[in-house]
Amino acid sequence: MLLQRLLILCIVVPFSAVQAREYEVPVNDVAGFFAKLPEDATLVRFCAAALYRCETDIVLPARQLLIIDGCGARLTLGAGSHGFTTRVADQKAALVHTASRYTIRDFAAIEGGRKAIDLKATLNSTITNCRFTGQTEAAIDLRFCLMARIQNVLVTNPRDKGIVLRQGDWPGATATNSQSNSSVMEQCRVYCTATTTAAFTILNSGGVRLQDCISEGAAPQYDVFLSARMDGDEERTANNPVVKSFHASNLHVEHSCRTASLHINMPNKAVVDLQNIYWNGKQIAPVIRYMSGQVYLHDIGWWDASFHIATRVSAPRLHVERCPSALFITSDKNASPVQAGVLRLADPIEGNSELSLGQVRVLHPTR
Repeated sequence: MLLQRLLILCIVVPFSAVQAREYEVPVNDVAGFFAKLPEDATLVRFCAAALYRCETDIVLPARQLLIIDGCGARLTLGAGSHGFTTRVADQKAALVHTASRYTIRDFAAIEGGRKAIDLKATLNSTITNCRFTGQTEAAIDLRFCLMARIQNVLVTNPRDKGIVLRQGDWPGATATNSQSNSSVMEQCRVYCTATTTAAFTILNSGGVRLQDCISEGAAPQYDVFLSARMDGDEERTANNPVVKSFHASNLHVEHSCRTASLHINMPNKAVVDLQNIYWNGKQIAPVIRYMSGQVYLHDIGWWDASFHIATRVSAPRLHVERCPSALFITSDKNASPVQAGVLRLADPIEGNSELSLGQVRVLHPTR
């Protein structure tokens, strides 16, 4: 229903009567240029120099569509900059602002800053063919960005997080009314540092797809941190009533993680579809750290003897199909009250002390 209302809102926004125009971003006043961007601007180009610098936030004006073409230029940001960002005062303003969308493309690199892109309240925005290097908080942070697409993106050395999709956090925003639903991350690579907490973070957002992506470099805390816990308390299972699904396919992991490769805390009825995930090399931490959700793990081509799945609850909901026979979960092989094959009850939350396999299925193992 929220998406339908937003689509209706976009339809009734009147088109500008002025002619569409292209503008060149000046080298010496990037933030000021966007602050005074003419109403007829639909395309802006970073083509006046190979290197641009901006110490402050680059606040994007509301536009039905604004295309920002990096033209292969480098953009370096000041330490406190949020990069390309939008501002909304509250949820009422955010709903109006979803009539705006942005395409940010073709930067050789956006370097430094707290964030490179920090978009709020957009519908159908895209980030394509860019490299982000050395941001301290997140390379890309999208809040209430419905149907966003992040494609052909390289994130290098994020100090904290790589790419984040989440709900709004301004007055009036909640975990059920301001999500980044139905968004896609495709052919993205995050090259982690020793301080990276998560390559990909998805919070309180449904229908998100992560496909053909890579997480590599130093060991992060997580490759994918997926949660629908509305208050952020990861000691409790997910409680968001409107998050229904997540899909990851052809994810390639080139390191071990400090806590777990995939952290999954989704509502009990939410489907978490994990297809063709490849972990290269031995893993010390769990490949999956399960809290809640219906996890479908299928078409896994490689399973090393070091791999294991950790669950923090006694009765995980796991469906394993067309995976190597080394991925076994049975009640009679290597069985103990806290282990069944590759499944282990580890760091259990209060009240969970013994594994129950009533909702675990392993079908059609491969040799």
